Amino acid sequence: MSSGESKLAIYGAIGANVAIAISKFVAAFFTGSSAMLSEGIHSLVDSGNGLLILFGIRQSARAPDARHPFGRSKELYFWALIVAVLVFSVGGGMSFYEGISHLRHPAPLGDPTWNYVVLALSLVFESISCGLAFRAFNRDRGGAGFWATLRKSKDPSVFAILMEDLAAILGLLIALAGVILGQLFKNRYFDGVASILIGTLLIAVATFLIWKTKGLLVGEGVDGATVDDVQAIARAEDAVEEVRPPLTLHLGPADAVLALDVQFRRELSSEEVEQAIDRLQDAIRAKHPQFKRIFVEAKRLAARRPEAAE
Repeated sequence: MSSGESKLAIYGAIGANVAIAISKFVAAFFTGSSAMLSEGIHSLVDSGNGLLILFGIRQSARAPDARHPFGRSKELYFWALIVAVLVFSVGGGMSFYEGISHLRHPAPLGDPTWNYVVLALSLVFESISCGLAFRAFNRDRGGAGFWATLRKSKDPSVFAILMEDLAAILGLLIALAGVILGQLFKNRYFDGVASILIGTLLIAVATFLIWKTKGLLVGEGVDGATVDDVQAIARAEDAVEEVRPPLTLHLGPADAVLALDVQFRRELSSEEVEQAIDRLQDAIRAKHPQFKRIFVEAKRLAARRPEAAE
């Protein structure tokens, strides 16, 4: 998936959320709807989250330096974690609080026209934004299922925006149900209940994002299929006698480290080993370009080569 596609999805989400947040706050002001106010808060938080993800992408692309010899790819994971915390605390927490507050002191029922207009427009804009995020998400999906792809994804600029967009659409449907049921049954408490449900939804999404980004920050390796393929590539090299399971670490969505413990044939000279290492690195990078740094460990070989004992 290209960086441009990811950024397009983020820009689309930011633009949609800014416009939607303004319209929701206007509707909440005129109607006194708690669910609409919660949705406005949700959209405003989503706008800020998109900016944080963009900042994380920019920071993660900075070149390595003396203090950061492996680059700063993990900055994207850090800002994604901040986004998850904001969704949990500001989006979910405030929506939950507003719902409780309106259950205790329900606002009188008014003309729901504003709510219906804003919710309809919001669903249109959020659907467009979600479509952009889905297109970016599906680029690397292949034939895998949605949840399987979501679990293995290493790119917060895609899965975080996608989850927020899906939560936004579900939140809008909940808010719409609250408005409709409130008017249908002449019951002011449906509005507060809808706000609590929206808050619960956001907290659930935020919890998933926190769990996901925590694993990336702590340090996750590449998927098992990639590890197996790397071993197969190493074994296919004629100079290789034995290869142990490789060690991998994701520094960013498209930046991983690979450490290979390889035993070359004993009769090879040092120059032939160096050439074999170059071929091996080129073969791995050709198929798995995410391995920006490949370290080949061959210490045990040196002890076994005849020239090492001379």
